[in-house]
Amino acid sequence: MLDTTILIVDDESRMRKLIKDFLAQKGYKTIEAEDGEKALQIFEEGTQKIGLILLDVMMPKLDGWSVLRKIRQSSNIPVIMLTARGEEQDELFGFELGVDEYISKPFSPKILVARVEAILKRVHGDSKQPKDYGGIVLDQEARTVKVDGKETELSLREYELLKYLLENENIALSREKILNNVWNYDYYGDSRTIDSHIKKIRHKLGKKGKYIQTMRGVGYKFEVK
Repeated sequence: MLDTTILIVDDESRMRKLIKDFLAQKGYKTIEAEDGEKALQIFEEGTQKIGLILLDVMMPKLDGWSVLRKIRQSSNIPVIMLTARGEEQDELFGFELGVDEYISKPFSPKILVARVEAILKRVHGDSKQPKDYGGIVLDQEARTVKVDGKETELSLREYELLKYLLENENIALSREKILNNVWNYDYYGDSRTIDSHIKKIRHKLGKKGKYIQTMRGVGYKFEVK
């Protein structure tokens, strides 16, 4: 994972340097972009194999939301959103667009690095043989999900959430437990973000979306019926 190149997108040079220095201490390579347009240029050129993007929201020329929308048209690359805003609605909006992690400024650089490492660990986790769950095939080595033989595009967070449900088949999981395991840290925002992700996953699974059952007053359970 240490050969992973991370794209840092922020219009504040001091913020970019701070993040770069902490990532460098862990052995990560970095590329910097001072605005959204430059970030898209670097990403679309593809001359550097980028493994994760740290993306600021408020930037000149092109804001973070616009950059994210463009990226999600062709890639599920992990994206951590950086923002000075702490509004709950902004976080929900970000997750709807496909954000994998959301960190409000000011933040601890050490915590930021820890979350970067947690996401990369999930992406490059131990390989396992594909397993079939009632026509839904999870391939952890390829990090893909196929429904009746057809690959389904999922964001990193959607993939991790579905994977967690599948691995705990027939077990009722509380929203708190899902947040702590899938988001990989104690999440203090609104648990409605889970409901939003579940809705999108069900839609992408088509008829098999019914396997994800809502447990009233508890959370969710994956069960093939």
